[in-house]
Amino acid sequence: MKKLLQVEPVVAIYSFASFLTFPLIQQYVYRKLWEEVNNSSFINNLNISHCEINESNPTYIKQKEVQQRASHFSMSLDLSGLIPSLVVSLILVSYSDHHGRKAAMLLPSIGALVSSSICFAMSYFSLTLYLFFLSSLIGGFLGSFATFLGGCFSYVADLCHNEKQKTISIALTDMIIGLGGGLAGLSSGYFLRELGFTWSFMIASLLHFVNTIYIIFCLEDTIKVSETQQSAVRKENFKKLFLGVFLLFKSSSCKNRTMIVLMLFAFNMFLFSSLAGSAIFTLYELDAPLCWDEVLIGWGSALSTLGFLSSFLGVYLFTRCLRDTYIVLIGILSWISGIIMAAFATTTQTMLLVRLLLLFSAMPFPILRSMMSKVVPDSEQGALFACIACLESLVGTLSLISFNSIYAATVVWYPGFCFLLAAGLSVIPFSTVCVLMCIGYRNRDHILLDPEEESTEDGISSAE
Repeated sequence: MKKLLQVEPVVAIYSFASFLTFPLIQQYVYRKLWEEVNNSSFINNLNISHCEINESNPTYIKQKEVQQRASHFSMSLDLSGLIPSLVVSLILVSYSDHHGRKAAMLLPSIGALVSSSICFAMSYFSLTLYLFFLSSLIGGFLGSFATFLGGCFSYVADLCHNEKQKTISIALTDMIIGLGGGLAGLSSGYFLRELGFTWSFMIASLLHFVNTIYIIFCLEDTIKVSETQQSAVRKENFKKLFLGVFLLFKSSSCKNRTMIVLMLFAFNMFLFSSLAGSAIFTLYELDAPLCWDEVLIGWGSALSTLGFLSSFLGVYLFTRCLRDTYIVLIGILSWISGIIMAAFATTTQTMLLVRLLLLFSAMPFPILRSMMSKVVPDSEQGALFACIACLESLVGTLSLISFNSIYAATVVWYPGFCFLLAAGLSVIPFSTVCVLMCIGYRNRDHILLDPEEESTEDGISSAE
């Protein structure tokens, strides 16, 4: 059977199944803790509210306790899979430069399949919540979400032949991830209401199974590996797996190295504030005064899809008339304005309108990925995306842990504090991009060219 060079189905299925699982786990933990604190069953009825808004009512105090305990549980869960995912992300995506990209996508898919199957078993047999830690550890040891994305973006970069195509392709991949997440968020509430936790987790498991089969039998690798390369990994090759990122920086010129470091810093600082602010949305919406149910939470998540779709359209249009750095700045400003509005949202209508201000908030991610990819040779794309994936996993987990702790400490006196803090932190990547502009970054100034292209391109300097 002829294999395909189409990674988009892999990205779509994995992101949908993963983002379907995330809110289910969060709400499953919330309901179990609610039952434990209140010593009664959680009754899922449209006519019964589990959100108390009267501060003098003892139920209100218990409700805040559930919020705090759920936040701390989420923090511990995120931390449990951090270390293994960091190591595996660094190794697998660097490994893909010489041994193929499929492993960096296959192992995380298998890990997600096992993890979602554990969640299914927990719900079906009413097992202890602490089995979520086993699920997190297995996912971490098999690569996690960051490793999967690193492999996918490396795969996409291999298929691109010029800078504009690379920018659009990476933005398209980001949009697919966002669409998958939005559709999963929208459907999760209906799945939960109609099917319950057990069969919703089963659907996620089946999707990960289909994805694994597609990667194994239908996806063609962009890196061709000879039989000799498929033999047992020798000691020197094993060392290269760990030295790949180090050699990436060592072989770059001082100017390119500075650019990559600044772009990595801007990318991860914006990722920190973006993930941190977004992670609090579900708990914030479950709490008073919004008191959303699972369907409204699903609709809120689905509206976030507009941000990814409009961000892709923004990248597609803005790249025709604006430099990369200006597009990043527009995206950061979109995020700051939306998250500040969320901090003061007290009605359902206002919280839904927050998503309109976030329309271009996802643009910085594909643009910064593309900017970094342009200054790295084709043979080191995997090392670059391994570095990005490793830092992405570390920063993402730290942001979730820190903001869940901050939210737990501030939810009683001001739940919107975390949103204001996320907006303030976003000023740091904004300033970093301004520094990039001040020291002379241009879209094409630092792109590595092939020798043939270098001889024909006047006025364009190649990376040393």
